[in-house]
Parts: sequence; structure tokens; C-alpha cells
Amino acid sequence: MKSFIYAVHGLRSLVRTEHNAQLHLAASVAVIATGFLLKISVDDWRWIALAITLVWIAEAFNTAIEELCDRVTTEFDPAIGRVKDLAAGGVLLASIGAAIIGALTLGPAAADILF
Repeated sequence: MKSFIYAVHGLRSLVRTEHNAQLHLAASVAVIATGFLLKISVDDWRWIALAITLVWIAEAFNTAIEELCDRVTTEFDPAIGRVKDLAAGGVLLASIGAAIIGALTLGPAAADILF
């Protein structure tokens, strides 16, 4: 139970302190609301849930890596800069993948309603 409480605390801290996590939260809420409005299928919800989860995992790991690197040194270090860039790249890839999944999943449902 303590591990669960610590994990929730970490997620709360992530959303409160990280601007990008707040953007991910807004995007997650918007996608979920859109999914409900479009009445997407259970199969489509699986893809949406996977995409949202992967972005949140990537953002959490990125934030953890950045904070650990900042704890190691506050001075510029090219190796630490590369580590941070790699972690940020992971978030970018997850976000691009999520956007593609969102477009492929929500796009046809929106087109059915609009056209």
C-alpha cells in the first residue's frame, strides 16, 4: 500500500511541477472527451488508452532522469546534456506515436459524423 501511495504522490508532483505534464493532462482529457463524444468502440478505446499511457510513462521517466541529472551536477556537462536530450526524445517519440494513434482512431469516427 505504501508503494501505491508513493506512486500517486509522484504522479501528483509530476502534474503540479512540470509544464509538459500539464499539457499532457489537457491533451489526455481532450482526447478522452472526444472519444466519448464520438462514441468510439471498445477496440478504439484500447488504442487511445495505450497511447495516453505511453506518453505519461515517457514523461514520468523523462522528468525523473532530468531531476537525477540536475542532482548530480548543476554545471553544464555534455554527457548529462545528451542523457537529457535522449530522454526528451523518448517523450517526443511517444507523443508523435500517440498523435498518430489518435488521428487513426478518432479521425474516421469524426469523419463519419461530419460527412
